[in-house]
Amino acid sequence: MQIPKLAIVVPCYNEELCVEKTCIRLLEVIDMLVAKGKISSQSYIYFVDDGSKDKTWEIIENLHSNNSEKVKGLKFIRNYGNQKALIAGLEGVRALDCDCAISIDADLQQDELSIEKFVDEYMNGYDIVMGVRNNRDTDSVFKRTTAVLFYKLMNCMGAKIPMNHSDYRLVSKKALDIMALYEEKALFLRGFFHEVGLKSTTVNFDVKPRFAGQSKFNFLSLLALALNGITSFSVYPLRIIACLGFFMALFGFLIGLETVFEKLFLHNSPNGYATMIILLCFFGGLQIFCLGIVGEYVGQVYREVKARPRYIAEKELK
Repeated sequence: MQIPKLAIVVPCYNEELCVEKTCIRLLEVIDMLVAKGKISSQSYIYFVDDGSKDKTWEIIENLHSNNSEKVKGLKFIRNYGNQKALIAGLEGVRALDCDCAISIDADLQQDELSIEKFVDEYMNGYDIVMGVRNNRDTDSVFKRTTAVLFYKLMNCMGAKIPMNHSDYRLVSKKALDIMALYEEKALFLRGFFHEVGLKSTTVNFDVKPRFAGQSKFNFLSLLALALNGITSFSVYPLRIIACLGFFMALFGFLIGLETVFEKLFLHNSPNGYATMIILLCFFGGLQIFCLGIVGEYVGQVYREVKARPRYIAEKELK
């Protein structure tokens, strides 16, 4: 296998405090791997500005003007979200040409030195190399707990992804070509790359503290990511609703039989006023919850049917 041309995709949103240091550090990693003969000297970094409101894009433009061969970028007209930025970055480097691409966060909490291990696994014949963090010691107790719940929920609902795998991964040109065939608007990358069936492996890495700025991911964004992943890759919730409907109907039928029995044979009309109110509230709430789940799927279909573009690019630096 020939020495690969590597593209490093870096999604950014309001990262003016990080992006320049991140670029310098990633260029150092590229130079190190080029010196070792592991990647081509034509390898480059591809920043995706996800509609930042600070000076992130100005910094990227300056970095590009100083080193146009190694630093490239794309700017969204507004904020579309991390997943859309990642997709745009992968589509962008595929169009610019590369043999493999690595996506990494702009804050470099994900150990950039592990890129060498990713490339080694690619040279061993793997099309997809997924980064898996060794631990979550740098997270708060709340974030650690919600993250574990996220992965367990995703796997229970059928969107199988390795525990503690984020969007730090390497994908080959073959994987990028397959991704281009998937035209759905809300493509869930973690589920897609696991489901696609190409030869894959994992690389473990340590997470470092963020050297500047604040994380843009919170509980609500993680919840939105989980909902998108589940409704994109699984119909388990709909099947659960069908089963719940069956058992609710069965329960109501049994309660009806008991009422008729007490009336005809025991000559006793059951009081059960409080019980009836509790059951009505419970099943009413359950029905609304189930309608909400169905609504999520209808919303997914609605977005796909409208066929709007995933994102609109304002500028691109090639």
